[in-house]
Amino acid sequence: MANLPLRSMTGFARAHRPLGDGELVVSVKTLNHRSLDVHVHAPSVADPFENAVRALVKSRLARGHVEVRLSLPVSTANGSAVTLNHKMLEEYLGAFRLAAAEHKLNAQPDLNAALRIPGMFGEISEGSELPPGTEAAILDALRAALDELNQFRAREGAEIAKEMSGHNTQLGVLAEQMETIRANAPEVFQHRLAERLKDLLKSAPGVQIDPQRLAQEAAILADRSDIGEELARLKIHSGQLAALLEAGGESGKKIDFLLQEMNRETNTILSKTTGAGEIGLKITELALAAKAAIEKIREQSLNLE
Repeated sequence: MANLPLRSMTGFARAHRPLGDGELVVSVKTLNHRSLDVHVHAPSVADPFENAVRALVKSRLARGHVEVRLSLPVSTANGSAVTLNHKMLEEYLGAFRLAAAEHKLNAQPDLNAALRIPGMFGEISEGSELPPGTEAAILDALRAALDELNQFRAREGAEIAKEMSGHNTQLGVLAEQMETIRANAPEVFQHRLAERLKDLLKSAPGVQIDPQRLAQEAAILADRSDIGEELARLKIHSGQLAALLEAGGESGKKIDFLLQEMNRETNTILSKTTGAGEIGLKITELALAAKAAIEKIREQSLNLE
């Protein structure tokens, strides 16, 4: 799947196929999940086909909570292909009448609405038989539903990738701005240190400041607050993220890891610039904006396969 487009993990698709004297309906619904979590909902007579259904889903999807629902026509002993879930209907009518009584409403249940409730039809009786070719029809319908689902997920994934790329571009701009400010840090630190020493030596006239020692102290101070390595790694990770978004495929977990690393670099930048005066405040402001951009990317990445 490495060459597939970037896809979201959410979507829905349904496929219909004629089967026997009725119609087979297969629907697939997917939601976000850290791994591939497949659930098959079907009448018990379809149990022999569940492994084949799961195998097909696993060959087409990599991540997400997946719900596959099968609606099958059956032939029963009396020739009827439709059965009514009498227990569910009785429970529905009882709940309706109880709610009407509690709220003092003069209302009657709508049978047409009740019969449209999922599961109201399909209580398969003993002696039910599936039409010939059921497994082949199920898998054919499931392939069609999965194809439609992945087309939808690819379109949604493209939109997500576009939004993530915008935030990533902003992140790169912020890193460059922090790099520009950092380049002036040694000079600023030296000036700050000189001003502090002058204040301290006001009470000791005649004492001179050694320019070489001043430069050394300023260099030490600048080194302790230097964010060069963090910025370099942040820009590298940003480039890797751009490459993943461009390449597509199953990138969700890789993007998760990159975002953790990017967040770690910005946290280190913030810790190093605390108490660094005006220049530190400027970098802190930019680093906080970078963290916000990373968080927006992370929120979107949760939807990716």
